[in-house]
Formats: sequence, C-alpha cells, structure tokens
Amino acid sequence: MSGIRSPDDDLRKVGQEPDYRFTLANERTFLAYIRTALAFFAAGTAILSFFDRIIDQRALVVVIGAGLYALGLFTAASCYWRWRRLEGAIRRGEPLPFSLVPPILTGSLVLLAIVAFVGAVIR
Repeated sequence: MSGIRSPDDDLRKVGQEPDYRFTLANERTFLAYIRTALAFFAAGTAILSFFDRIIDQRALVVVIGAGLYALGLFTAASCYWRWRRLEGAIRRGEPLPFSLVPPILTGSLVLLAIVAFVGAVIR
C-alpha cells in the first residue's frame, strides 16, 4: 500500500522500526523542502515589493511574484505528503515511491525564468 493515508494513521505502527539514519535523512529532506518553500515566498515578496521600481511592467512583476508564491505554496503543501509516503515505504521495506514534485518544481521555475527573461528583453 503506497497511497496517501489519512493524517490520523500512526506511522509508528506501520511495518518495522527502521534504522534511525533513514528516518533522519527523510526528515532532513522534508526540512529542505520547507526551506525551499520559504525561499520561494521570500523571492516572491522581493519581486512584488521592489521590482516595480526596476521593471516598469506591473503585469510581468505580478505574474513572476505570484508564480513564486504558487511554487512556495505547492512545495510547502506537498512536502508533508512526500515525507509521509517515504516514511511509510521505509518502514515497510518497500522501494521508495516516485515523486512528481521535483520535475514540477523544475519545470515551473524554468517557465518563470523564461517569462522573466522575455519580459526583460521586450522592455
């Protein structure tokens, strides 16, 4: 069973207690996702707060800033479920499930960078 479980399910009762190093590595990955989400929020705030003075295209600034906020929200919302799925797989001795989060983040960030570049060149 590798589907998403209810938050009420106690992972400590699933499978066997794993080597603590794997659990701590999974937790470090979770915290890295949280830091990434905070970085997206900070970048979105910086774009929305300061780039109006540099780029005279409000629509472009809003699209890039809102896109960064959306990436931060997606990252923060998905990292708990990712941690949970991995922790369950580790405890059950199963292969780690594939995650679409990294390719979605990469593709979205590349798209925002292209929009920003095109907007800066057109300006």
